[in-house]
Amino acid sequence: MALKNEYLKKVLAEVEKRDAGEPEFIQAVTEVLESLEPVVEARPELEKLNVVGRITEPERFIQFRVPWVDDNGNVQVNRGFRVEFNSAIGPYKGGLRLHPTVCTSVIKFLGFEQCFKNALTTLPMGGGKGGSDFDPKGKSDMEIMRFCQSFMTELCRHIGPDTDVPAGDIGVGGREIGFMFGQYKRIRNEFTGVLTGKGLTYGGSLARTEATGYGLCYFTEEMLSCMKGDSFKGKTVVISGSGNVAIYATEKATQLGGKVVALSDSNGYIYDPNGINLDVVKQIKEVERGRIKEYAARVPGSVYTEGCKGIWTIKCDIALPCATQNELDEESAKVLVANGVMAVAEGANMPSTPGAIEAFQSAGILFGPAKASNAGGVATSGLEMSQNSQRLSWTFEEVDAKLKNIMVTIFHDSYNAAKKYGMEGNLVAGANIAGFEKIADAMIAQGVC
Repeated sequence: MALKNEYLKKVLAEVEKRDAGEPEFIQAVTEVLESLEPVVEARPELEKLNVVGRITEPERFIQFRVPWVDDNGNVQVNRGFRVEFNSAIGPYKGGLRLHPTVCTSVIKFLGFEQCFKNALTTLPMGGGKGGSDFDPKGKSDMEIMRFCQSFMTELCRHIGPDTDVPAGDIGVGGREIGFMFGQYKRIRNEFTGVLTGKGLTYGGSLARTEATGYGLCYFTEEMLSCMKGDSFKGKTVVISGSGNVAIYATEKATQLGGKVVALSDSNGYIYDPNGINLDVVKQIKEVERGRIKEYAARVPGSVYTEGCKGIWTIKCDIALPCATQNELDEESAKVLVANGVMAVAEGANMPSTPGAIEAFQSAGILFGPAKASNAGGVATSGLEMSQNSQRLSWTFEEVDAKLKNIMVTIFHDSYNAAKKYGMEGNLVAGANIAGFEKIADAMIAQGVC
């Protein structure tokens, strides 16, 4: 969809010029700006104060060297990143990703998306993101510890409980957060809620592990209920990925009455027509840190297929992409539509290409965009921050109830924003608008800064 508003065209042209080598970031900005045309037309002060121009430029971008020593005594070097994108509504908040694909473009796209996602949670959190091109796969615990300590030695200069509060993301789970938290505490000589996703023994929150996957299903259930008068009950579900988000989306989708029949990793996917045995998946992925193909060797009747893309050829009612960005393209989207999919909601960050989103929307398929549907993780991180600030902890049931309420609110705020600006049912536009207006109002109130 081509932009028509001259101001937005000017902002996008500037982004494309300044960030020409950053395709993921440009894709994310383009998608948001396409949603904002009716808002900018209705609110001339946004152009006068160049709010969109300011919101597309990070407040701060930090890149640094991360030297560490492997088990053979060799010195390795990786790049570390942190983007502090927007603090209009609260301290920067966003995960740390450890993956070979991490680069400036990926970190900026994730940080930009995080601003709107955090705004949608209704919690006081700005947007940020960080990570490194370090690959934790195949590394020993001691190598990961040494990397995390070196990474935090530099990062600790830039973060704090009221400044910037990182969390986990791809490649960063409880183990990595623990190593980083220990190093921060050692250097700064303070015990604060500077990281979320911490262990329960040192300030973590119950339900944080489950939050993104559970939240994805709460959002999807509300979307099905309000827009189709339907639910997960009796539905066949395909979920890509087999990490934290996919595992707990599988758990909650099953609890809600769905049957999950497929999961994947970066090598391939499994199909189990009898429904995924989640205990086996948890043993392989959470305990053994193995590959998903091992599932097929342990569960009779299941099949493993090399390559990831084929997972979207499996007939299903609900598809939940939970692996990585741009994993679901237009061709795969059309196959899902032809096979009768009724709803798609994103568990990963920007897993559907623009062509895929267009294919779903053109076919009238319910579509939940990542910044709304996968906000459960950061929402519960915000709840962890609250518990840390108050020096208390809530029960699993208390956190889960708050999470469900937040996800239901996110759906309705997105739906209502789209309806207000004449795009009823378009949750992509609605999520962008609802998040943007909250940030924009705060930026205007705070002056040019």
